[in-house]
Amino acid sequence: MLAQLQTQLHARQATLVAVSKTHPPERIMDLYHQGQRIFGENRPQEMLAKYQVLPKDIEWHLIGHLQTNKVRLIAPFVRMIHAVDSLRLLQEIDKQAQKNNRVIDCLLQFYIAAEETKFGLDEQEAADLLQSPEYRAMQHVRLCGVMGMATFTDDQNQVRQEFRHLHDIFLRLKQQFFANEPAFREISMGMSGDWTLALEEGSTMVRIGSLLFGERSA
Repeated sequence: MLAQLQTQLHARQATLVAVSKTHPPERIMDLYHQGQRIFGENRPQEMLAKYQVLPKDIEWHLIGHLQTNKVRLIAPFVRMIHAVDSLRLLQEIDKQAQKNNRVIDCLLQFYIAAEETKFGLDEQEAADLLQSPEYRAMQHVRLCGVMGMATFTDDQNQVRQEFRHLHDIFLRLKQQFFANEPAFREISMGMSGDWTLALEEGSTMVRIGSLLFGERSA
C-alpha cells in the first residue's frame, strides 16, 4: 500500500505524512525500511517517546491539537506543526524555537467542517493574526501553508466543497500575505477516507493512518 500511495502522490507532487499515532515504534520501522521518512503524531508526549528511540532522519509532524504547555516537549526536533489555531500558540512555538536556536515550520489550521469538535481559525482571525505586531516580530517560526479537516461524512460532495473552501482560503492568503514567500505552499488536507478527493481539490500533503497501519489500537 505504501508504494502505491507514494507513486500516486509523487505524480501530483504531494507529500505523504504517515500517521503513526498509537502505533509502536516497530510498526513505524516497517514503513521506515520501505522508504517512508515523514510521520505524524497527535500527542507531544507520544511523539517525544518515539523520537527518542527511532532513527533521527525521521521528520516528525505534529498534526493534532497542541496545547501551549506541551510545545516545549517537541520544540527541539519537530519538523512541522500542522495545527496552529491561535496567535498565543504561535507565540509559544516561536519562544520555544528560539530557545532551541531553530525555526519551526507551521501551518495555520482552519475550521472548515460542519462539526463542533473540530478546531481552527476563520479567515478574519487568520488575517488579524497575520497583521498583528506580535506575529511580525516573530523570527523563529515560518508559516508554510494551511491545514484543515473535513466533516466525517459519507457525503462526498460536502467533503469536496470543504476541501475546495480550504484551497480558496490558501489562495487568498497567498495573494494577500505571502505572495513573495515561496515557502508558503502547503495545503494539508485529506486522510485515509478522503485523500483522493483532497488531491483533486489541490492538497499538497495528505495525512494517512489506517490505510498504512490498519485501525488504531487506541
